[in-house]
Amino acid sequence: MTSGRPWVQAWRGGTYLLGSLVTGIATLLALPLLCHPRLARRWANWHRDRAGRLLETPLAPRPVLHVMGRRAWADPATPRDLLWLPVNAITGVALGLLALLCVGNLLTAAVATPLWWAFAPENRPRLFIDVPVTNWATAFTLGALQILLLTALAYLAFAPIARAHARICLVVLSHSAAEQLADRVAVLTRTRADVLDAHGAELRRIERDLHDGTQARLVAIAMRLAVARRALSDNPRNEQFLEELLRDAHEGTEEAMTELRDVIRSVYPPILADRGLTGALTAVTARCGVPTRLDIDNLDTVPAAVEAAVYFAVAEALTNVAKHSQATTAGVRVSRKADRLSVVITDNGAGGADDRLGTGLAGIRRRVLAFDGTVDVDSPAGGPTTIIMELPCGS
Repeated sequence: MTSGRPWVQAWRGGTYLLGSLVTGIATLLALPLLCHPRLARRWANWHRDRAGRLLETPLAPRPVLHVMGRRAWADPATPRDLLWLPVNAITGVALGLLALLCVGNLLTAAVATPLWWAFAPENRPRLFIDVPVTNWATAFTLGALQILLLTALAYLAFAPIARAHARICLVVLSHSAAEQLADRVAVLTRTRADVLDAHGAELRRIERDLHDGTQARLVAIAMRLAVARRALSDNPRNEQFLEELLRDAHEGTEEAMTELRDVIRSVYPPILADRGLTGALTAVTARCGVPTRLDIDNLDTVPAAVEAAVYFAVAEALTNVAKHSQATTAGVRVSRKADRLSVVITDNGAGGADDRLGTGLAGIRRRVLAFDGTVDVDSPAGGPTTIIMELPCGS
């Protein structure tokens, strides 16, 4: 909850605290049931995601606990999941009650100020805890003062208190250093396997393109030239036949060169070598079927492999925008901070993009992860869509 208007932050903080009160009470009531490791993991994951959304902090998903018995109790994260139960019960109820008292007394003052007279004398509302409202002077002075003070309190306190509770949640449920290292090794192992698979597939594609295309045409050219040579030695006056063979060989040579250039372009686009990343992205955005704005900061020197990855990723993303998004505008912003290159691609289309469906986004993610980068896709139904890629670009 680091952005947005203060009133929006106060509203989000208040709803978060009231929700924490409900979950704290639920934790107390269902404590014996929630002590089961698998249920504790689900409960903890839900609170962790909730805290991350409030703090607007992207969090890597925690795996659901599928094992049972001793293996579930031996899981390194189980003690933290169980620790969160009493912590949530205490902090959620305590901080949530503060928010409830503030909101409740604010509503009481809002009702008592104009409607105090509608209550029976023995049931007249009370302001500032124990001051009965018996006349208009009390209603307008104390009622207005209570509304003003409690509104100021909610405005100033709800957001920081909610953030404090969310941070407590993340601290309790954070991975230990050993688990972070293990997770990192697992991610690198998975991305390395993906890279090797992608590299093998790319090599097979290049070999297939060369074998089925360029090599086949070169063999045909060699055969025509051999026939032309034999025909020249057997009958040097058959000019028409020789001309046809040489023309076919010449055309085949040009076609082979075209196919060879296409293969080379798929490995490293020549436009990157000629015009750099800025010029290459300018050409890509200009060719996009959707009007696309391109913003590029000073990038300094970017490794060639990273340039190629960014070029292909942006090209694939804009192709998806033009084909599937129904967008009318798109944007690409490339910036660099220290040794991290950031690429943000946006469109105002229908949204719903999901790389788990095997779309081009999956290829983009594999390409970026190969460089130990990150990809974040935000594409709710109805749009808009935002793709954020970060790649290391240090020397």
